[in-house]
Parts: sequence; C-alpha cells; structure tokens
Amino acid sequence: MAKTKFRPLHDRVVVKRIEADEKSKGGIIIPDTAKEKPSEGEVVAVGPGGRDESGKLIPIGLKSGDRVLFGKWSGTEVKLDGEDLLIMKESDIMGVIA
Repeated sequence: MAKTKFRPLHDRVVVKRIEADEKSKGGIIIPDTAKEKPSEGEVVAVGPGGRDESGKLIPIGLKSGDRVLFGKWSGTEVKLDGEDLLIMKESDIMGVIA
C-alpha cells in the first residue's frame, strides 16, 4: 500500500486481487468485457483477530503477502490511493495458496 496506512479491525483482512491471464490456454485473447473478476488475491493487511464469547482474542491465521482464494461475491470493494482493494472477514477466505 502506497501512502495511506490502513489497519483493518477485528477479524477483517485487506486483499488485493491478482489479475488473471489475458489469454486462454488455447491462445485466445479474452476481452475485458468477458472476463470474470479473479477470486485469487494477495493479503495486504490483517486485523488483530476476533474475540470469543469470554472476550479472549483469537488471532488471525493469515499474514501480509499470503496468496489466498476467496468467494466470487466476498468482501467489500474499496479504493485507497487509486488501488482497488477488498475488505473481507477471515471466514470469507477459503484457503492459502502455498
């Protein structure tokens, strides 16, 4: 993230989408209007974690730089410093790509 420092609260995570390839496997160029939004991204910032019923902090199992998969309609789209980002709960993330 460039100039603005943004720290998500609770169990929220900030993710930057990773754009898909411009060509299909067969070599066909896919126009912008036909592309689906990618469901893969890189974690940019992580909140401190959620709290359980007794008030104990439950840390998040992600860190900045992790590549993750998330649902098609997950998160809230925001624009910070001209960069399109997603803010979502940790539970919206399906897994980490190793």
